[in-house]
Amino acid sequence: MEHNFEKIINGMYIDPLIFTTKFVKACDVCLCSGECCYYGVYTDKADYEKILAEKDKIIKYMDDSQTKDSGKWFEEPEIDNDFPSGIAVGTEVHNGKCVFLDKQGFCTLQKMAMAQGEFKWKYKPLYCILFPLVIFEGVLTIDDEHIDRMHFCSKSQNQSSTVFDCTINELKHVLGEQGFEELVRYKDEYFEGLKQEESEVEAA
Repeated sequence: MEHNFEKIINGMYIDPLIFTTKFVKACDVCLCSGECCYYGVYTDKADYEKILAEKDKIIKYMDDSQTKDSGKWFEEPEIDNDFPSGIAVGTEVHNGKCVFLDKQGFCTLQKMAMAQGEFKWKYKPLYCILFPLVIFEGVLTIDDEHIDRMHFCSKSQNQSSTVFDCTINELKHVLGEQGFEELVRYKDEYFEGLKQEESEVEAA
């Protein structure tokens, strides 16, 4: 599929909507109980295998609202070129939420990593980390379809930030420090271009 986006960083097109789209300032599961995790998520086959390799440890951090049967954690793999391996595996939904979401709205995979003194996103699927961003058909863009389902984050009165400003750490994670610096330069160029267009319209 062809895209009209101008900027490519680390092999991904950059949708400038990430600079202008409004969103909540920060995640607060006390407000939504991890609502963005209700529907499950797709993860790369390599991450799926990494999670299953740690299943005994993960089970220890699960509560009674979650299934501890690892055979019920994932859907069947499917081909998806937006994932490094070319294969995506979806997490299952149990009790109306992702199997890894506990009853307090916290991710068991992140909870386990932090309890073990590891990087908090070591086992967490990339698309969970990135939300409200998503990589779709090679474009780093806004997961607007998912946002629209949410009772708090979708409301304009709660959106006091931009997607870019509230996902700086996530963008650094997916793009790397150099890639993020390139993104910041592109952001400045993009807004400068908008100003120039406005000036030309006013002068016309």
